[in-house]
Amino acid sequence: MRYLFSLMLCLLLSATPSLAEDPAEARELIERKIDAVMMLLQDKSLDKAGRDVQIIALVAPIFDYPTMAKLSLGKKHWPQLNPVEKSAFSDLFIDRLQKSFLEKLDIYTDEKVLYGEPLAEGRKVHVPTTLVSKDSRIEMLYKMYRTAEGWKVYDVEISGVSVIQTYRSQFDGVLSNGTIDDLLEKLKTDGAFTITEPDETGS
Repeated sequence: MRYLFSLMLCLLLSATPSLAEDPAEARELIERKIDAVMMLLQDKSLDKAGRDVQIIALVAPIFDYPTMAKLSLGKKHWPQLNPVEKSAFSDLFIDRLQKSFLEKLDIYTDEKVLYGEPLAEGRKVHVPTTLVSKDSRIEMLYKMYRTAEGWKVYDVEISGVSVIQTYRSQFDGVLSNGTIDDLLEKLKTDGAFTITEPDETGS
């Protein structure tokens, strides 16, 4: 019994630091990626096309795009699709998400990013950041969870508005009166779906 108790105590003590470090690991990952993106944005030697390719390659590993695609349709619509439709939707959704991300970066000027303390939400972690410019502050929250490949982003809140929920509402509007083919066709159209403009507050 004494041996068993000692073994359990050792396991608990060895596990505690790892659990405590998890939120910090998520924040460090976000901070490292965003800082690298900022450096690319400030590099005037890069043309836009080349810069965009580097940015997508840089951030793609930390976004769980398949899960984001599934969440954007939700339990109401995702199970209704066959495998071919799910694959077609996911490809178009990921392309739309990446284009929207790059469009937001195009208006980047001289903003700086402040990183808040990560918040543990069960097995998930929320990493708050603030985009600060001369005249405004935009709050952004990266929602992450640990996978076998490390921390992944499954949603982003901009000024308190979920990107996934915004898309889900827009997709539901199409599917409530149309078909999945209607949605796939609309996803190919630039500007058909948009992410809510951030609510800027004074600095």
